[in-house]
Amino acid sequence: MEKLKIIIEKSIDSYSAYAENCSGIYGAGNSVDEVRKNVMEGLRLFIKYNEDNLPEILKKNYAVEYLYDIPSFLEYYSKVFTKSALGRITGINQTQFSHYISGFRKPSKKTVEKLDQAIHQLANELNQTHFI
Repeated sequence: MEKLKIIIEKSIDSYSAYAENCSGIYGAGNSVDEVRKNVMEGLRLFIKYNEDNLPEILKKNYAVEYLYDIPSFLEYYSKVFTKSALGRITGINQTQFSHYISGFRKPSKKTVEKLDQAIHQLANELNQTHFI
């Protein structure tokens, strides 16, 4: 199954989204929730009005994959992870997260990779966890 990759980025006062591997699909909003809904509505409309000329990826079974910039990820998952909790699982100082969210600083490639690895490791552990 192919993946339709949706990039979500934070700007100064809003969020934007676009399909990285399928031009013509866009969204915007005042929050990550709003931009995710908006880009999915954009996808629905794109398919509706281009049904005779769909890109190959949309003709097959595909899954949507979201790729976040760090500020968007931190804002969206702030309901799940506190900066302190993220600091514990990533080893990244929680003050740094505040700088990334505000746009005062941008994370280095190494920091992005560190966060990515820690989040996926946690997800894998949770995926293997069951209750009796």
